[in-house]
Amino acid sequence: MSNVLVLKSSILGDYSQSNGLIDHLIASWQGKVSSIIERDLAANPLPVLDGEIAGGLRGGDNLTPRQQEALALSDQLIEEVKASDTLVIAAPMYNFSIPTQLKNWFDLIARAGVTFSYTENGPVGLLTGKKVIVVTTRGGMHKDGATDTMVPYLKTILGFVGLTDVEFVYSEALNMGEDFAAKGIADAKSELDNITA
Repeated sequence: MSNVLVLKSSILGDYSQSNGLIDHLIASWQGKVSSIIERDLAANPLPVLDGEIAGGLRGGDNLTPRQQEALALSDQLIEEVKASDTLVIAAPMYNFSIPTQLKNWFDLIARAGVTFSYTENGPVGLLTGKKVIVVTTRGGMHKDGATDTMVPYLKTILGFVGLTDVEFVYSEALNMGEDFAAKGIADAKSELDNITA
């Protein structure tokens, strides 16, 4: 039995297609996994990286209260990743990229000497041995096209911290009419069902 960390990042709440797909996946995992930690990064937003927080994430003495709080939060987020066997990330496409809320999470977990280290051969990720499932929803059709800039980014940032076993589940054409939207959701649910079978 495995431990699962779920990250939601949609700003649309109950109207979110990505949240709906994640809920479908979680429901199919009930009783099959040891634990599920769920973080809704939009409902409970993380702080935006700025100079003060970036300095605090390096640790050391004389940190401001805000820096201490950000460092403790970063440590908690990283521990959640370390304790998980599988990460499920909802990544709707907003203006050809991931939501700001999800970017904030990456900014707080990417820490030199903690989740990656610099070597003479380049950076090496330290969060290894985990499976990542990315559920990405899009209003249009972008898969394998020039406009799909977020998948290369996600592969890069995940790999940077050692998360290289990544599977993408696409739900596209959600704003291109009811028939396209229904097919996009159905196809994604089918893929998710195959993953949990």
